[in-house]
Amino acid sequence: MTDLLSYEFIRNALIAAVLVNIACGIVGTYVVIKRIVFISGGISHAAFGGIGLGYYAGIDPVMTAIPFTLFSAMAMGILSKKAKINEDAAIGIFWAAGMALGILFLNLAPGYAPDLFSYLFGNILTVPVYELYIMGALDLIIIITVAIFHREFSSISFDEEFSLAIGIPVRMIYLVMLGMVALSVVVMIRVVGVILIIALLTIPATICRQFTFKIRNLIACSIATGIVFTIGGLIISYFADLAPGATIILLLTAALGISYFVKKIKIILWKYM
Repeated sequence: MTDLLSYEFIRNALIAAVLVNIACGIVGTYVVIKRIVFISGGISHAAFGGIGLGYYAGIDPVMTAIPFTLFSAMAMGILSKKAKINEDAAIGIFWAAGMALGILFLNLAPGYAPDLFSYLFGNILTVPVYELYIMGALDLIIIITVAIFHREFSSISFDEEFSLAIGIPVRMIYLVMLGMVALSVVVMIRVVGVILIIALLTIPATICRQFTFKIRNLIACSIATGIVFTIGGLIISYFADLAPGATIILLLTAALGISYFVKKIKIILWKYM
């Protein structure tokens, strides 16, 4: 393991594993509690339009993905709340449109897109140093936002109607929450890719929810769980020569299955003790 740390790309990958799971642990907790997994999936796939735009404009795709993904998240939230369109339909529209725009921009872009596969399926081993700074900045924005709106996020996640009754601006807070989902999607793009983002966003929080219901504990547990299994998947993929993103997700999926089994055993033992 010491020999591995001598490589810069391994050190970058380990730092990325920590940074991405800070975003996932925080945002994923609210996504799971509020049950907005599908809209999060729509936002993650819409981000592909921003990636394609980056290739077309000759700009780093991550930089164009940030405003594009934020716009898509806001548009989904506004359209599903204000327009007379079913929420699932609104999500599906932007999901498909984002992917279609990404493909169109890639077709119009000159030359070949060499890193496209890593944006689709992720490759934590190719994260450059400057993207670590972008991840860190986005994490800081997410942390500050949660520190400011923690009570509001918790309230609308558990009971939106009660939140509205006590004067919380539910629509505005909901859009801020979707904005955080959008930022976390951008943080994760390089690690697991557009296709697998939704799994890393939701599985750690789902695992931890088997054992705690307090939001602060759930966030801390989700961050720790994500870091452990992301690094574990990274190590396995390196030595087994497997795709890192897919390995990380499959490891987390196995952990989710084990967590359900452990909880069931715990319930049985509690009944007979």
